[in-house]
Amino acid sequence: MKIHIDHLVVMANTLEQGVQWCEATLGVTPAPGGEHAQYGSHNRLFKIATPSHPLAYFEIIAINPAAKRLANATARRWFDMDEAALQAAVAMEPRLIHFVANTDDIQAARAALKAQGIERGPAVQASRHSRRGVLQWQITVREDGQRLFNGALPSLIQWGKTGDAEPLRLHPRNSLPRSGVSLQSLAVTHPSADKLQAAYEAIGLDSVAVEPGPANLSATLHTPKGTVVLQSHGI
Repeated sequence: MKIHIDHLVVMANTLEQGVQWCEATLGVTPAPGGEHAQYGSHNRLFKIATPSHPLAYFEIIAINPAAKRLANATARRWFDMDEAALQAAVAMEPRLIHFVANTDDIQAARAALKAQGIERGPAVQASRHSRRGVLQWQITVREDGQRLFNGALPSLIQWGKTGDAEPLRLHPRNSLPRSGVSLQSLAVTHPSADKLQAAYEAIGLDSVAVEPGPANLSATLHTPKGTVVLQSHGI
């Protein structure tokens, strides 16, 4: 399996709040994203790729109050977005809550985690409209919507339709302009560091450091405002 950091996930109480926070904290205005009808959310995006993290982009996501969810939508939104504690935290300020890892074989990666005793969830087909066409992907989403390990175990994503010969052709990084923000590192501390490290090794994720300690996801970014470190603080 080939696996890379695909994107960081920052949740905001509203998308407008997320944009204002991004401009004040990182010094950039995120590009338009889209709506996720299946989960009643919407987003804004910008590129944070580097040679070490060639696919990386930044997602600001929020519950879309105007969304009409699909009839077959699951009861729970992805990324724990329905959890009261998470909603209370982002009501005060947008928060780094999760990251997503890109794989070229999502079923193999799911099986590797299952062998570690971790149920990452089924690979759900998802899509949204973009300026360059319809983006399609598979992403692991548990029925309970849980991120697991306080957001430190990545959701798995595989871009394109099943059997697509060019799965990264419509990857968001291809249409996002340079933002002036770049991902320098992503690091994790967690009380279950050994189990989390074994999970990372099982899927071949070696670009994220794991150490024992309080649950926290820490992203170091180079930005127009200098070096900025975003942390999840265990939420």
